[in-house]
Amino acid sequence: MENWDEIRTAFQVARLGTVSGAAEVLGVHHATVIRHIDALEKRLGVKLFQRHARGYTPTESGRDLLAVAQTTEEQFAHLVSRIKGQGETVSGELVVTSIAGIADLLTPVMVSFQERFPEVRVRFLTDMRVFRLDYGEAHVAIRAGNGPEEPDNVVQPLVRIKAGLYAARSYVERFGKPASEAEFAGHRFVCTDAEVTRAPFHRWLRATVHPDQIAYAATETAALDQAVRQGAGIGFMMSFRASGDDSLVEVLPPRPEWESELRIVTHVDLHRTRKVQAFLAHLKDAA
Repeated sequence: MENWDEIRTAFQVARLGTVSGAAEVLGVHHATVIRHIDALEKRLGVKLFQRHARGYTPTESGRDLLAVAQTTEEQFAHLVSRIKGQGETVSGELVVTSIAGIADLLTPVMVSFQERFPEVRVRFLTDMRVFRLDYGEAHVAIRAGNGPEEPDNVVQPLVRIKAGLYAARSYVERFGKPASEAEFAGHRFVCTDAEVTRAPFHRWLRATVHPDQIAYAATETAALDQAVRQGAGIGFMMSFRASGDDSLVEVLPPRPEWESELRIVTHVDLHRTRKVQAFLAHLKDAA
């Protein structure tokens, strides 16, 4: 195609569903958007959109075009991220993504990094999905376990986090404290709601207790911790959070097979940039 502006316009119309929305994002008049769509449809000889009172809905051909344009935009975003990361100054945006539940560990590290490099703006992203480093969605990812990675990603070990089995003191006063897993019968447990999980301690708990004993399940680490503290049942907590808390009782101490390995993942195109290297060094020192 000779006119990428028309494709870009069609992509925004398909994404937003209205001419006015696309015009606002692109910074052009709505008449320009309509002209681009009409010209593109004429050039291709197909209808890309169904027009209706609420806006524009992509046809099958329009959806095909949207898929290609989406990939193109992501590749451009990746290119921009690479170019921005090649500067010699530690400044600009730093995007860090991590598994949920370790914000209390990472936030002080990122804030102290900003104190050293005040021109850095941090975006800290946590989500159930894995952010694509090859598309420039993040500069640095903190991930758990030894899962597969893209061949262009650089993977480095960060730290192993210990986990133990804990209960609220109020729970122990009410139900007692099992001396080992042999005495788990009759006890209530707190566990992740996900039947398939990367957390080794949650896998162990699901394999050890009867499903009916899991009295409280949740998807967020913070919610699980709070349930244990409120006496909902016995559950795993990171030792650095639970140790020294008089309201908690250690039921079973940490075991090596329950440890979670955290690793640093970067894309090869950004790994050697000054900003990323400065952050990696700061992160490793903190760990």
